[in-house]
Amino acid sequence: MTKTEYEILLKRIEDNLSNAEKQTSTRFELPAVDVMWEGQKTFLRNFAEFPRVLRRDPDKVLQYLSKEFAVPAERIGDKAMFIGRRDPDDFTRLFQIYVKDYLECPTCKSPDTKIVKENRISFLICEACGAKSTMKGKYA
Repeated sequence: MTKTEYEILLKRIEDNLSNAEKQTSTRFELPAVDVMWEGQKTFLRNFAEFPRVLRRDPDKVLQYLSKEFAVPAERIGDKAMFIGRRDPDDFTRLFQIYVKDYLECPTCKSPDTKIVKENRISFLICEACGAKSTMKGKYA
């Protein structure tokens, strides 16, 4: 095998590996944040999509956002209303933190987890690798 044939094969393997990495990294995606302002109120118009994608209780997700923003919030149908003007980037940042703290398995980083409460302690159980870890927050 000549050097050029070898380089062509290496390039082909590299291309296949990078395509596989792209496919696995986009398996779990959060929806885009859709925000509307009305006076001093912020409406997250697609709030209902987030608990569905995250597979978490909508009340707990709303409670998390409300506490992190330190403002009252309420659900109105599929929307959520927050007092004060909030930037869409703030919601995106908080959802990314929520995914890291309350959704991703600390062992294998899989988003396929569920929360089980045993004796007032919440555990994050991974459905992919079976790891069981305690939850550090209170919005489980």
